[in-house]
Amino acid sequence: MRLALRRRKQAALPVGTDEMRAAWQCASLLLGYPDEQLLAHLPVLRDTSAQLPEVVGEPLGRLVATISAAADAGELDVLQKRYVDTFDYTRRCAPYLTYFAHGDTRKRGMALVQFKQTYRRAGVEMGDEELPDHLAVVLEFGATVDLEAALTLVLDHRAGLEVLRLALLDRDVPWADVLVAVCATLPPLDGDEQTAVARLVAQGPPSEDVGLAPYEIDPRLNPHPATDPSPEELEAELLQHTQGGRS
Repeated sequence: MRLALRRRKQAALPVGTDEMRAAWQCASLLLGYPDEQLLAHLPVLRDTSAQLPEVVGEPLGRLVATISAAADAGELDVLQKRYVDTFDYTRRCAPYLTYFAHGDTRKRGMALVQFKQTYRRAGVEMGDEELPDHLAVVLEFGATVDLEAALTLVLDHRAGLEVLRLALLDRDVPWADVLVAVCATLPPLDGDEQTAVARLVAQGPPSEDVGLAPYEIDPRLNPHPATDPSPEELEAELLQHTQGGRS
C-alpha cells in the first residue's frame, strides 16, 4: 500500500506505507540522546533497519552500528558530547522543522500552534517536555498515530529538512544518516523546493533579533521571554487569521 499525496501534484512515495512507518519509528528513536535507554532499543532497530529497502535501511543500520560500537568501546560519553555539540549549540543543525522557515520570529510561534492543532485533531495532546516541531516528535507521530498528517507537516517543511540533512553531512556527524534515511522515504524535490533549499543555505532562517548572526545560539533560547506571547494568545491569533482568510 502506498500513500498518494493530495498536494499540488500527485507523486508516488518511494517506499510503502508500512516501510515508511517502520523507517520513521527507527529514525525517531535514533534522533534521541544516545543513552542507556536507546541502547536497549538497538537490537530491534538493527533488525528493523535490515528489513527495510537498502536506500533507507542502510543509513539507519550504519548509525545503529556506530552507537553500538561506541558503547562496546566504553566511549558512549564521547558520542553523547558530540550529540550535544551538534544539536544543542548549532543553529544550523537545529532539529526543529519550523525554525528553518521562520527563524526567531513571531511566525514560528504560529507555526508551532498549527503543529499542536494537527496532533490534537488526531487525539494527541503535546506535553511541555519537547517542542511539537522537533523532527523526532513528528516522525513518531507519523509512525504511531497518523502518517498522512505527519507527512503533510514534513512536506510543508521539506526545504528545512533538506537544509538540516546538508548541515549534518557537512559536519560529518553520525546523525546525518537519519536525515539521509528520512529524505529517502520522500518524493524527489521539485523545482520550487530546490530553490527554497538553495535560498535557505545561502541566507539562513529569518530573524527579528537584530545583531544575532544566523546559526550562533541554541534556537530554543528566547532572548526576549517577557515579550513572548502565550500559547493561548498565539492560538487565538491563528484562529482569527484563519477565519479572516475564509471570509
